Formats: sequence, C-alpha cells, structure tokens
Amino acid sequence: MEKTIPGIRAAQTAGQIPHQQVPHRQVPHQRGASLLEAAVRYAEERHWDVFPGTWLEAVDGVQRCSCGDAACAAPGAHAAHADWAAQATGSATVARRMWQKQPAASILLPTGRTFDVLSVPETAGFLALARMERMGLTPGPVTSTPDRRMQFFVLPQGAAKVPGLLRGLGWSPASLDLVALGEGAYVAAPPTRVGTRGAVQWACRPTPANRWLPDVEELIPPLAYACGRDR
Repeated sequence: MEKTIPGIRAAQTAGQIPHQQVPHRQVPHQRGASLLEAAVRYAEERHWDVFPGTWLEAVDGVQRCSCGDAACAAPGAHAAHADWAAQATGSATVARRMWQKQPAASILLPTGRTFDVLSVPETAGFLALARMERMGLTPGPVTSTPDRRMQFFVLPQGAAKVPGLLRGLGWSPASLDLVALGEGAYVAAPPTRVGTRGAVQWACRPTPANRWLPDVEELIPPLAYACGRDR
C-alpha cells in the first residue's frame, strides 16, 4: 500500500505546481522492518555507518523524547550523546548489539563518510526528481522526512562544493532553501519516527540500481532549478 506525499497535492490545489509538472511518484509505507533489522541492513548491505539516537517514551500518555526536553525540536530522532561520531559503526554485528540494548532507538546516519546529503523542501524535491527523470539522471537514495523535506544522498565531500556550484549556475546560495550536509552532521533513516509527526520514509529506496551514488555536480542543476521554482 502506498501513500501520496500530501505537500504535492496541496501545492497542486493551490496552483503553485502545474498538474502536468508533478511527477507521479509516491512514497511507500515502510512496514514490517524493525529498527534493529533496518540498522543492521544499512550496515551490512549498504556499508553505511549507523548509530543509535534518542527514542520516544510515553510520559503521562504523551510521547516525549528520551532526552527529557519537553520542547525537543526533533523528539526521538537526534543524537543521544556528544560523542555520537565515535559511536557510529559500519559493523552489522556491532549495530545489532547496539539496538538489542535499546530496540526503540532512532537510526542515525553520519554524513561526510560514505555519503553527503542535499536537503530541500518536499515540493522542490519532487519537481527535481521529475526533472532528473527527463534528463536521464538516476538519483541515489532519497528520504522524505515528517517535516516535509527530501534528502538526496550523493558522494561524500560533495557538500563543500555546493556554494561554488550554485554561484556557477547564477544562484546566490542564501537565496535557495538547499542545505548541504557533510562531515559533522547526520540524518535520520527510515523507519525512525519523529515525535507525533510521523516516520522518515524512502522516496527512492536503496536498491542495487542506485548503489553507486551520484556526484553532487549531477544533482545540483535540477535541485537548484526546483528550489528556485519553489520560492
């Protein structure tokens, strides 16, 4: 069973995106796989480093972040310790042991190691995917987050090139809602839940076809174009 991303339909209704320009892409529900199974699979099959983050706890009938901050900005989906970078592991065995200790822990993936991430608003992300398809580009894995952003995985060391690439295309980096995440950052991976907002999902799942990640140079033109249209 699949679920259409609501932001596309809302933007379509508001007339912000012509119907013929909206890609017919849907984000599948991620059901069945536990956090432990997913974390082990990322380490084992994709060779991604993973580390457990915070988790959600029921407090007086309300889901709260395990960090204890009632005003937590990313409840159940952020690093639990300052030394998270040292905790991250690419070993499936170690990952299994970590989530066996805390099965509810979120799955966090450090950027700047085996991949960097380009984060854009959801509407721009779908427009970019449609443009990539017309251009014959194959994106790598792409996540859709509960705060309605899409995160495109690219080869590592790409984040630092983004400002220069945008300027080369005639865009001011500050004018676009395009965030590049490299060394020192991380993203939450499916099926991590973020408070009551929902779960991170795959818009483009990791498959053998996208095992080789694209260069940032390939994705910046369609992403910049889409972000510019989405302003």
